[in-house]
Amino acid sequence: MSGLGGLNKSPNGVVIGLVQLQLPDVATPEQLQAQTRKVCELLGKARRQSPVMDLVVFPEYCLHGLSMNIDPAIMCDRDGPEMEAFRDACREHDIWGCFSIMEFNPKGNPYNTGVIIDNTGEVRLFYRKLHPWVPVEPWEPGNLGIPVCDGPNGSRLALAICHDGMFPEVARECAYKGANIMLRTAGYTAPIRHAWKITNQANAFCNLMVTANVCLAGSDGTFNSMGEGMVVNFDGEPMVEGSGFADEIITAEVRPDLVDEARIHWGVENNIYQLGHRGYVAVKGGANDCPYTFMQDMVRGEYRLPWDGDVAVVDGRGFGFEPSERGYEPK
Repeated sequence: MSGLGGLNKSPNGVVIGLVQLQLPDVATPEQLQAQTRKVCELLGKARRQSPVMDLVVFPEYCLHGLSMNIDPAIMCDRDGPEMEAFRDACREHDIWGCFSIMEFNPKGNPYNTGVIIDNTGEVRLFYRKLHPWVPVEPWEPGNLGIPVCDGPNGSRLALAICHDGMFPEVARECAYKGANIMLRTAGYTAPIRHAWKITNQANAFCNLMVTANVCLAGSDGTFNSMGEGMVVNFDGEPMVEGSGFADEIITAEVRPDLVDEARIHWGVENNIYQLGHRGYVAVKGGANDCPYTFMQDMVRGEYRLPWDGDVAVVDGRGFGFEPSERGYEPK
């Protein structure tokens, strides 16, 4: 149960607010400044809406919209004025916040970056999207792995940005590193609605982990984002679901202590444990090998599908981006 969105908060609860932010259209530094102010104002709205809210989550592209504009003039820096405004707002309103920036990259295309800031204004998590939504998105693939941080009231937080959540390996890594709540921020549009819902539920169930997920909402005159904020409990059951209403804040109370309890005491369907302990009834401790060829090949840098050479779309030309000649540079 969701505690009626936090109206009846329990001592062990974490109340999360998901902001179905109106899809912005930002092309100039002045518009970027105005959108930053709007996000900070909505954070204040979230606090006024719920005095017990612990964490407010804004969607991917909350400052930039879906234009895929990589103009350096509207890119952000880790220590830039937009981040400073977010930190000040979290401190002022005594609340944790999750935000999205497009981060300037001096070596290539910008990063699609998410941050979690605590209620004292400290940056607790800094994450670069691992899987840009190619071929549509031009962003540099993330090079910081998947960080996890301590959150409010016994929570452990991880962040997956939009398309990241379509890869079960990303959610598994979040849980493997100890996250009991995975945030997923997105700018998805209506054709992805069904995939959005089932992956949010699968990411929760397969990892015994709460997922809190939110998209942009409304139209910028070109695109229509879908809103559809949803919080899914660790058993895969949706707790609350939003509509497509722009700037609506969906709230739910989640219980990280019950996630932690289930991970210890569940036997049947404790799948994240059983992945590394196959068949422990028949074999003491279970088999702890790695029978998955794709994992072994990826570690060796030899990941190749049987149909790899036949894949038709392998660059962004179809969306107006010239093929890149620059190789990936790990941090």
